[in-house]
Amino acid sequence: DPYPIDISDPDPPIKNLRMEPERKRLTWDLHGNVSEIMCFINSKAFTKARKRTYCSIPDLSCQATNYSIKVTKGQPFSTWIQYPSQEGNPRAAAENLTCWVHDVDFLTCSWAVGREAPRDVQYHLYLENLDSYEKWPCSQYRADEQGTNVQCRFHNISVLSKDQTRFLVNGTGSGSKIPCSETSDRLAKIEVLAAPNITSRWCNQSYSFMQWQVRSHLNDDFKYELQIQKGMELAYKQEIYKGFLELNNPGTYTVQVRARDATFSHYKPWGPWSVPQHFVCEEGARLPVWLTSLLIALGTLLAMGLVLRFCRFSVMQKLFPPIPHMKDHINGKLQNGRTMTWDPDQESQEECPVAEVQVLGET
Repeated sequence: DPYPIDISDPDPPIKNLRMEPERKRLTWDLHGNVSEIMCFINSKAFTKARKRTYCSIPDLSCQATNYSIKVTKGQPFSTWIQYPSQEGNPRAAAENLTCWVHDVDFLTCSWAVGREAPRDVQYHLYLENLDSYEKWPCSQYRADEQGTNVQCRFHNISVLSKDQTRFLVNGTGSGSKIPCSETSDRLAKIEVLAAPNITSRWCNQSYSFMQWQVRSHLNDDFKYELQIQKGMELAYKQEIYKGFLELNNPGTYTVQVRARDATFSHYKPWGPWSVPQHFVCEEGARLPVWLTSLLIALGTLLAMGLVLRFCRFSVMQKLFPPIPHMKDHINGKLQNGRTMTWDPDQESQEECPVAEVQVLGET
């Protein structure tokens, strides 16, 4: 360690350096007059001490790690501990631990048997939420020819945590301790998207349309790659962000589509290709059933709207007949140019009695 304890100091400023795993803290007892302390993980600085008495550790590894502290302002001093303590042969631990989400609902983790593991070694995998510390044991293992577990599969990832997750493999064997192996990541970042499902397709001589859908419990922002081959021409690829393809004057062509998460597209691989879709777009091609049904429904709604509008106009005419217009005696013309026969002798419920009013004066 680059910062060993100064054993020549009979009264060091820092004593009893220890790890508190439940609180995820590297802590100590302060006895000297120091103003700043820096914490290190495997000799790499990562944070300043809080209140000069502890450092918060973001993630505690299951493997032996060196944690050290150094006084950076005050009496020079440094010390370190190893946590957890090294147990067993590191070459007996599971190797090449890799996990990925696939086929919408499944999570698979695989690993290799340690090069110096005992013949009766057995491995067990757990998932752990790094925020809540909730754990899920493996639900289904696959073993190699010697009966050693080398793969685990979870069948329903919707019940697992979508936060940062630790994948931990512990080992057991007679006569020796087996160190653990681990990796951590978010499930959304390790998902390999399933092949897109083609939901609708149609074409004629002048226009072609295809739509698809991608299922995922973890992602909703996708990027697509199309591989299109027209006639005898060489196939070409095209990347798009929309979930459908439109082509004008398409002719005869074949198309496939695959997807990956747009958020992490800079390092995540493409998913598998969809089933090839072959289009023969000729003149007079019949409309697909879904489009025919849609047009029929729209036509029916339009006809019903016109009938209702006509009936409403007829009812309004009956309820509110037009008011007759009076003749303009000054100009000798009818207002608005419309006339109505006026029969003063015809009885009407709308006639109102007229009373004479005499103005006596103003106040």
